[in-house]
Amino acid sequence: MADQPHTYIPEIDPPGQDPALDRLLADVRACRLCEEHLPLGPRPVVRMAVSAPVLVIGQAPGTKVHQTGLPWNDASGDRLRDWLQMTDAEFYDPARLAIMPMGFCYPGRFARGGDLPPRPECAPTWHDALLRHLPHVRLTLLIGQYAQARYLGARRCRSMTETVRQFETFLQDGFLPMPHPSWRNTAWIRKNPWFERELLPVLRQRVRDALLR
Repeated sequence: MADQPHTYIPEIDPPGQDPALDRLLADVRACRLCEEHLPLGPRPVVRMAVSAPVLVIGQAPGTKVHQTGLPWNDASGDRLRDWLQMTDAEFYDPARLAIMPMGFCYPGRFARGGDLPPRPECAPTWHDALLRHLPHVRLTLLIGQYAQARYLGARRCRSMTETVRQFETFLQDGFLPMPHPSWRNTAWIRKNPWFERELLPVLRQRVRDALLR
């Protein structure tokens, strides 16, 4: 899987947005709340339109996303689009998918490797306000343990694996928990073949259904 940023660069702010959402997105992108903790400085990454029927809530941008300002513009995004069976143009159409991470900026790395968790300030500060501008969302993809912790709360199972395996339980409320598509989870995917056999077909069908309504 090539680990290169995409050459496909859509408009950051597509035309025809709701003015209130435009102002809110501008406020999010100007946020400097946790600037002192960010090794590469702030560059909040978020993308959405009022009409979006599908919402993707991931973790936090990596370094390649920080460089381009385009969410999921890396190898993890390649895998996610493969899971969704979406082209770049479809994925980056905010009228189809809203993209709102748990942390809007690159948080840095652990000394032993791997990215730090999303900054804890982002979701409490911005998520509820942004969600009020997404009245048409029918399906929310909760990618990784941090999104699942916030949006499933005590309903989560004891492990991320078991939470994802019980995905049908959460679909009735419009949530679909998923593992992160990082290369670090390749071994997990191989160890849990039910994910590709059982969850991915449901994911693709639910996304198609949401987009067609």
